[in-house]
Amino acid sequence: MGWLSETILLRTRGHTDIRDLTSQIQAVVDRSGLRRGIATVFVTGSTAGVTTVEFEPGLVADLKTAFERIAPEAAEYKHHERWGDDNGHSHVRASLLGPSLVVPFESGKLLLGTWQQIVVADFDTRARDREIVVQVMGE
Repeated sequence: MGWLSETILLRTRGHTDIRDLTSQIQAVVDRSGLRRGIATVFVTGSTAGVTTVEFEPGLVADLKTAFERIAPEAAEYKHHERWGDDNGHSHVRASLLGPSLVVPFESGKLLLGTWQQIVVADFDTRARDREIVVQVMGE
């Protein structure tokens, strides 16, 4: 049994900036030298989330539209009153998406579907330096 932990640094634009991390996660699995196990992907912070999607422009636009319908940027949020912030929608969206994802791998390859990529979504209202922690465990 072995493991490897790495952090991917990523500059995002905020405002539901969705970025494909698949090749970077696969590279961590490759560096681990492990053949089978799980890769946990976790974004630090409370205004971003991680999931899988078919990463293509149409679906990325659809996802942004869906989040705007669920938690509109222009709505009033109690968070704004408490802290004088403007990113209440960012916290709500991130909470709904979740900060982490676990992906199995076999023969050293992530077990993703043909049209399935690992993405991070930054919902904050400004550009951010994001840290994505990747922990690989297996044999």
